[in-house]
Amino acid sequence: MAEPTDTRVAVYIDFDNIVISRFSQVNGRFGRQQKMKDLDPLEPETAKMLDDATVDLGAVLDFASSFGTVAVSRAYADWSVPVNSTYSQQLIDRAVDLIQLFPATKAGKNGADIRLALDVTDDLFRFPHLTHVVIVAGDSDYIALAQRCKQLGRYVVGIGVTGSVSPAFALACNEFKDYDALPGVTAAPRQAPARARKQQKTAVEPSNPAADLLVKALQLAQTKNDDEWQSASGIKSQMLRLDPTFQERALGFKSFTDFASSLPEHVELDDGTTLRKIRLRAKS
Repeated sequence: MAEPTDTRVAVYIDFDNIVISRFSQVNGRFGRQQKMKDLDPLEPETAKMLDDATVDLGAVLDFASSFGTVAVSRAYADWSVPVNSTYSQQLIDRAVDLIQLFPATKAGKNGADIRLALDVTDDLFRFPHLTHVVIVAGDSDYIALAQRCKQLGRYVVGIGVTGSVSPAFALACNEFKDYDALPGVTAAPRQAPARARKQQKTAVEPSNPAADLLVKALQLAQTKNDDEWQSASGIKSQMLRLDPTFQERALGFKSFTDFASSLPEHVELDDGTTLRKIRLRAKS
């Protein structure tokens, strides 16, 4: 993998997927026959629902830029649809190419997944300097694409909306991020029941799968060298390789250090060095 200063990022947004998923997350699922194209942003009640479910595409692009220079950015949709057109200027201002997809069937399917996948594979062969591929979607149609990108040596980042993401797609990526967990995004008001939110604010219990993931990552790291102390950043990277869906913010923690500190029964942190280190706590 290239050094961070040499990274080049390509961002591909299945626009209908992310907007519909966010709308459903905030306002409830669409009816079977209801389509985004049927929503009138000029109707007051509908306008309020759309406003509550607005997708902050700036936050998506800012997160993508954290991996390196964004060299390619494309969004796929039928931009003649009123709801979609309300986002067009926001995307143009961020230099995102708007790929127009007219409905190819009576059901209104525009084939965004196929067109997006073709463009990704074409770009990776035309632009070998691209190191990261960010796929903003979440459904199972993109599993094969994520796997193909990894086979070609690219680091794959998925971004999707909670409740509308295929677990298999998330695991097919090198790293997966919930839209709600992106910096600057306000979590959806209906994202989780009150009981679940209360649990997220408390320390992770030893039986929590995240604790097991941390322990496994440390055990694997120790098999590679004889060092008792391991780099905290290296351990987080190993955890993401084991489970790309791991996100400390989704568990209620501001940083990986806060997450690890909540598990004193399992690990110890060394704050006495410039490079923060972590180790398994010796069993009594």
